[in-house]
Amino acid sequence: MKRFDSLACSLLLYALCSVASVLNPTATAAQVPDWCKELPRPEYKALERVRVSDPWFEVYKVAANTYAIYEPHQSEETIGYLILGSQEALLFDTGMGISDIKRVVRELTRLPIIVLNSHTHDDHVGGNWEFRTIYSMETPFTERNAKGSREDAQAEIAPGEICGELPKSFDPKTYRTRPWTITRYIHDRDTVDLGGRTIEILATPGHTPDAISLYDLANGLLFTGDTYYPATIWLYRPETNFDAYAKSIQRLADLVPHVKLVLGAHNIPVAPPTVLPDLVQAFADFRAGKAACKPDKPGRQICTIEKFSFLVAR
Repeated sequence: MKRFDSLACSLLLYALCSVASVLNPTATAAQVPDWCKELPRPEYKALERVRVSDPWFEVYKVAANTYAIYEPHQSEETIGYLILGSQEALLFDTGMGISDIKRVVRELTRLPIIVLNSHTHDDHVGGNWEFRTIYSMETPFTERNAKGSREDAQAEIAPGEICGELPKSFDPKTYRTRPWTITRYIHDRDTVDLGGRTIEILATPGHTPDAISLYDLANGLLFTGDTYYPATIWLYRPETNFDAYAKSIQRLADLVPHVKLVLGAHNIPVAPPTVLPDLVQAFADFRAGKAACKPDKPGRQICTIEKFSFLVAR
């Protein structure tokens, strides 16, 4: 977490409360969750913002014909990516399902949409049901999650998880991850031709069994999902496999000579490729017992080494 001097912090809180009061006229500074006080993240100042009609989302152009669709009002700060070719568009993750991501996508392009998920945790598949073409990995974990769920979704809107006001059309009582239909199974090293732009699918299990990354070799872009993002990386759930994760991050690090930009799925959309070999070393050091660990929620701990931290089971 970044720290600011007192003046900067005061200005940030003033701006934050102003935003919160627009989203929720009854909001007060006391109602602002701690994580929300870190916003807006300074890295976004360097990115080109694209205005859309839905205030739940913020959209940034991160490369040519490539847009990050950011949800800053929920603690996951989930980021999906819209990748445009000349004939089709690929939507890499559909977010929380709290507001209408399809409407936002349609403000950005009229091309046919293919949905791919970096993995099928609820915060990445919430808008899947809105789309007709969904490619997925063929794993039991994926098949189970495609049926939808309520428990994980409800946890995302618990007290302290929302910054500002939920969309007026949103009903928290009925919120769940809706079922979606898989239209095609994909496999490691498959490619998707969007028209003048080819995206390669890389199986990168570890965080989940169905985790994938996307590789746009021609443009030097690597979309890493939850395998890497610039915040505490969650590796505590029962579907996580440390051995598989270590192999996956090494596989991504091996691509560094050909990568210009790493695009993760939470908090901040862009990172330099040098972060990947650093992640490999940090995770190896963590497994060797070199990290500093402290308790988190029951049954979990956060282990920190250098600039990386991992949320793992105790």
